[in-house]
Amino acid sequence: MADLRMEHVLWRHGCQVIGVDEAGRGPLAGPVVAAACILPPDASLPGVDDSKRMTEKRREAAFAAVQEVAVGWGLGIVEAARIDEINILQATFEAMAQAAEAARAMAAARLGRLAEAALLVDGNRPIPQWPGWQRPVVGGDRKSLSIAAASILAKVTRDRMMVKYDALYPEYGFARNKGYGSKEHLEALERHGPCPLHRRTFIGPRQIRFF
Repeated sequence: MADLRMEHVLWRHGCQVIGVDEAGRGPLAGPVVAAACILPPDASLPGVDDSKRMTEKRREAAFAAVQEVAVGWGLGIVEAARIDEINILQATFEAMAQAAEAARAMAAARLGRLAEAALLVDGNRPIPQWPGWQRPVVGGDRKSLSIAAASILAKVTRDRMMVKYDALYPEYGFARNKGYGSKEHLEALERHGPCPLHRRTFIGPRQIRFF
């Protein structure tokens, strides 16, 4: 279960800790969404864990709890066209940097003068666009409560977006598959070709001919 041990080390050095995670690197359609979360030292979020380990109902409840407890939080959203332009890894970094900056801005508006930022980033690579201190944490959403909270913000935000997109493009089943390559989704691509939400670089030559 995620906890605040890593955060406490950084807080003792006077840092403001920002947990960062993303959702949607693997789908065939839709954006990649990153979130960043700044928790206070007395944060209590019972049941918050890696969003992938939680049910949709639990994630929805935790989403509101994280927003209430957090000192600051932010989102970064990079759409399919940009993903195709710069590749999914760079798009993920771009979204993460946007999210961290947004969280920092919210905290500044609420608290005034801020301590030096220290990022805890889920994964094994630092964010190239972030100039300050950061530490990649493999499996971070199971270790750091700040990262786990960010994972919930990112996952719920993206899932809600895909449900809304389902109303625009109901033939693909986005409300159910969230843009991932389910059997239903792949069959819809064969029948209808891709829609504007699809990532051209993620789909095969049989579907790309429809562009």
